[in-house]
Amino acid sequence: MGIQSRVLWIGLGAAALGAVLWTAGRTGRVVQIDSGTRVVMGTFSRMVVIAPSRSTAAEAIEAAFKDQQGIERAMSFHSPDSELARVNAEAYRSPVVVSDSMRTVLQRALEFSRLSDGAFDCTVGPLMDLWKAAAQAGVAPSEADLARTRPLVGWDKVVLDPNQKTVRYAVDGMKIDLGGIAKGYAVDRSVEVLRRYGALGGMVDLGGNIRCFGRPAPGRDCWRIGIQDPCRAGDLGGPDEGVALVLKLAEQAVATSGHYRRFVLVDGHKVSHILDPKAGTSRGDLSSDT
Repeated sequence: MGIQSRVLWIGLGAAALGAVLWTAGRTGRVVQIDSGTRVVMGTFSRMVVIAPSRSTAAEAIEAAFKDQQGIERAMSFHSPDSELARVNAEAYRSPVVVSDSMRTVLQRALEFSRLSDGAFDCTVGPLMDLWKAAAQAGVAPSEADLARTRPLVGWDKVVLDPNQKTVRYAVDGMKIDLGGIAKGYAVDRSVEVLRRYGALGGMVDLGGNIRCFGRPAPGRDCWRIGIQDPCRAGDLGGPDEGVALVLKLAEQAVATSGHYRRFVLVDGHKVSHILDPKAGTSRGDLSSDT
C-alpha cells in the first residue's frame, strides 16, 4: 500500500548522503555520517552514525543495510520466494523448519499476540489478502467474505516448537504477516551490527521505527526525535514543521503507525493498513499510534 515513514528525525537537520561532521570529544575526534535514505522492506531506511572515522562509519552502515535486506528477503509477506512464504504455504501440511531469526521473531510475535489478547495478531495475513483484493477492485469485502476469513486468523492456532525450530498451522489457509514486528526486529539487529563494526552511537530509522543508541549527535546530550502531527502530515517545510512533539531519547526506541501515509480508498472510504484482527476491518478512526 505504498512507502511509509512516520517518525521524523530532526536532530541537526537532514544531511546529504555521505556528509561528514567532525568534532572533538572526550575520547578524541569522531565523525558523524548520515547514510541518506534507501528503500528497504517497502519503506524508507536511514541511519546516522557516530564513529571514530569515516571508513568505520561507512563500513558499519553498509553492513547494517545488508542485514536489513537479508531480513526483508526472509520475512517479506509479499515475496513468493521468502522464508515466510514457504512457511505460509507448507505449515498446515507439516511442521516447517525455520531459521534462528525467523524462530526469534515468531516467538516474540506470538508472545505479543498473547499479551495483547489478539489486538496484535501476527496471523492477520488472510485479512490483509482480503483487503488487498478489495483495494484492487475498489469494493469493500462483504460480510460473508469477512465471515469466511475471520476463522483463519488466530495466534493460538500456531504451534511453534522452539527446540525443534518448527512451525505448524492448525487451520488450512492460515498466513502469518510479520509486517507489524519485522521492522522493529531489523532496527534492533541494525544497532547490533553498527556496534559490532565500531559505531560509538547512532540513530536507525526504518519506516518510523526508530532506535537511538550510544553517543548522541555532536553538541547534544540526547537524540531529538519529532513525532509527526497526523493532521499536518504534508506540512514539512522546515525542521520542526508538522511536528506534534519532540522526544529526547538516549538508548531508547519509538515507533508510530498511522493511516495518513499508508491507505487506499475503497467504496470512497479510507482504508488503512492497520486492521482490527477480530473485526477484520480497518482501523480508519485511528489517525496515529505511538
